[in-house]
Amino acid sequence: MNDPEFPAPDLDVRTTRIDHVSPLLTSVDARSPLIFVRGNEGIAGIGEAVRLTFTGPTRMVDAAAAWRDLASRATVADDVRLPGTGLVAFGSFAFDDESAAESVLIVPRIVVGRRDGVAWITRVDGAELPDGHAAGASFRVPLVPGELDETGYAGIVASAVESITVGDVSKIVLARTLVGRLPVEADLRLVARTLQGGYPDCFTFAVDGLIGASPETLVKTERGVVSARVLAGSASRGVDAISDEDAALALATSSKDLDEHAFALRSLLLSLGPHATDIVTGEQPFTLKLPNLWHLASDVRGRLTDGSSSLDLIASLHPTAAVAGTPTEAALDLIRRLEPFDRGRYAGPVGWVGADGDGEWAIALRCAHVAPDGTVTAYAGAGVVADSVPEREAAETGMKFQPVVQAFGA
Repeated sequence: MNDPEFPAPDLDVRTTRIDHVSPLLTSVDARSPLIFVRGNEGIAGIGEAVRLTFTGPTRMVDAAAAWRDLASRATVADDVRLPGTGLVAFGSFAFDDESAAESVLIVPRIVVGRRDGVAWITRVDGAELPDGHAAGASFRVPLVPGELDETGYAGIVASAVESITVGDVSKIVLARTLVGRLPVEADLRLVARTLQGGYPDCFTFAVDGLIGASPETLVKTERGVVSARVLAGSASRGVDAISDEDAALALATSSKDLDEHAFALRSLLLSLGPHATDIVTGEQPFTLKLPNLWHLASDVRGRLTDGSSSLDLIASLHPTAAVAGTPTEAALDLIRRLEPFDRGRYAGPVGWVGADGDGEWAIALRCAHVAPDGTVTAYAGAGVVADSVPEREAAETGMKFQPVVQAFGA
């Protein structure tokens, strides 16, 4: 995290209601946007007032402690008092304890937001809202297989099935990558806008070069209530109404996908149990329709009992079986052996936290990382269980790449 000899400054934060806010992407930085939106609601950040970085196994615990300290020293005047107002930080965390990628919390100098028909602006230390800039020219980034093509990916899936057969793990989630090069003057707001328009029911996020559209809520806390959405098990959409209905029915009755979903749901409930009571979820998962996929989904809701912040909770919940596997440590060890790359912040928590600790965190799926040198690395994964067919899992990753491939104009 930040060097203790140079602690984050005390901040003066002012949130005021405004009559209108332009589209949230208008004023954010074209090369490094800060956004967390769903549909037409959410928050966008401009500039950096504070940047905290973390690495290693305690990165989320360290972030929770650092955030409590920073928030306790801030002076906050909030005339709006909605989720996302007052002092907030955008965050993105590495998937693996051993990852070389930095995890970050970023307090913007300006935040603009919209929720429940109310618009606001938050200024840190009196910052002024810069003029908006027109979107840049459209561009294309061809994305090609990284370390694994579909055949190579099918090979590591086959190895994982062997490990499941001998009892090393019950489920594992394996990913592969696509890579490309961003043009020098590319405007990443165009990528975010395409994702936001094409996937309005997902969280469109951009934090420190990680950009994507995730359908999965890791955790949300608001005034003592905690909620989450578990996704595991998926199928491609049909080509017409009849085949689409058949695809949803086949997914809802697939023993392979139901087993995969049960592992993920059980993982979340076990991790959430020590922090909450009155936890409720559906008896059976429901089918969630996205533009390119059907997912099996379960919503979970409970009441916090131990005063945990949303950062405390992501430290407890991550990684779920939906993005790692089960048992967790054995699955992580197998991922490290089979995947020939560092996931970075793919499949880690991404979202925001407020001064009171409440916040909203998605799992960073359907995403790509844009490095400072313009290298684009897109990620997609699939859950592997005992009866997984390697070629089908490879095809599933292809479907999951579609949102990012389309957003980068390829």
